[in-house]
Amino acid sequence: MNIHLHTNSSLAGDIQAGHDHIFLGKHHRQNERRVWWVIVLTAAMMVAEIAAGTVYGSMALVADGWHMSTHAGAMLITVLAYAYARRHARDARFTFGTGKLGDLAGFASALILAMIALLIGWESFLRLANPVPISFVQAISVAVLGLMVNLVSAWLLKDDHAHHHGHDHTHHDGDHDHDHGQDNNLRAAYMHVMADALTSVLAIVALLLGRSFGWLWADPLMGLVGAIVIARWSWGLIRDTGSVLLDAGHEGQEVRVEIQEALAATGDRITDLHVWQVGPGHFAAIISLASVAPKDALTYKAMLSHIHELSHVTLETELVPTERPT
Repeated sequence: MNIHLHTNSSLAGDIQAGHDHIFLGKHHRQNERRVWWVIVLTAAMMVAEIAAGTVYGSMALVADGWHMSTHAGAMLITVLAYAYARRHARDARFTFGTGKLGDLAGFASALILAMIALLIGWESFLRLANPVPISFVQAISVAVLGLMVNLVSAWLLKDDHAHHHGHDHTHHDGDHDHDHGQDNNLRAAYMHVMADALTSVLAIVALLLGRSFGWLWADPLMGLVGAIVIARWSWGLIRDTGSVLLDAGHEGQEVRVEIQEALAATGDRITDLHVWQVGPGHFAAIISLASVAPKDALTYKAMLSHIHELSHVTLETELVPTERPT
């Protein structure tokens, strides 16, 4: 934790001179590699489907191949954001590091996911109004193959390290490792894979119904259901990444409460407090205190040291004169 202590608006002390602002997630490099593997897998499947569809004259294969290309493109945004954030982590131009770049990439991916939902919904509506003949056996085989690829991709991208804020913290001071805070960049890639898997599952169900009962309307109806679900996922991702980008993260409220509880024992009065997320599992705070007997920076640092998500603190104390008895 980096703490700057100011007294009466003038610099009084600095706990750690020359500190850096590396607020990347603990598994940043690992997540970057995982997304690269999924991109390779998705791109290979995409090329195979488009090539096979062109050779065998299957529009179902060609359409699914181009559909997968949109997800591959979104995941490319994810992996490029990881790479840029890592390479520029020590760049002084970024006041609080590059930890929030993943949220920016996640926000962009969420917008792409919303557009995909709209396209699926529109195409499904057109098919519902004007049913077209379906080659059920071929379409089912394509959907099953796509589902298998997406399940493998989802397994690669599943964030087993995501952990909600709590008091059972694990902290490693020298290497910026934190076990808290969801990586919204990885979550965005995972959402794209799950959206593709959902459309495959719904397509399989609809195609089986169509083949068994002749219900051609089941395919576009399932498409509309999938579009609505994907749109909801997209909105949740837009809301969460947007709140981080606007420094209004929900998890920061819990860190705020812990700061208030920790400083309550000092008898000092908090006159101003700002808490915001600067990276996955990393929060910064600006604290203003009014005190009749300000403590030194090391004392305040010790009081806040158990809040392991708190990576950067600027603390200002104002000396309040005691009232003289009349």
